[in-house]
Amino acid sequence: MVIWDLLGLMGMNLAEKRCTPCHVAGVKPLDFADAKRLLAAVDGWEMEADAKAISCRRTFKNFKQALDFVNRVGLLAEEENHHPDLSFGWGYVTLRLHTHSIGGLHENDFVLAAKINTLGN
Repeated sequence: MVIWDLLGLMGMNLAEKRCTPCHVAGVKPLDFADAKRLLAAVDGWEMEADAKAISCRRTFKNFKQALDFVNRVGLLAEEENHHPDLSFGWGYVTLRLHTHSIGGLHENDFVLAAKINTLGN
């Protein structure tokens, strides 16, 4: 697919990209093969069997650290205008990304995953 080819040719890291609006008519979800290629660029993330979402789980020493991480992810999500589904509790955060408007995965999901990875724990 063109997305992956451009990433490879330009040598651009996903975390350096910006999420782009994809609610324009005709935008389709990534197929399994393209999603799998992009998944290789985001350590620690897994793709759901139907290739409609990616997710990861982070662990922390306590509730406060988990909450602090959720707040940093929230600020990042607002900057990118792309929002993960989050659940958290004492010592953990679970993140799930998919693009609601197209009913599956878009490059934006992988861009945000890469940016979340830069936040550390």
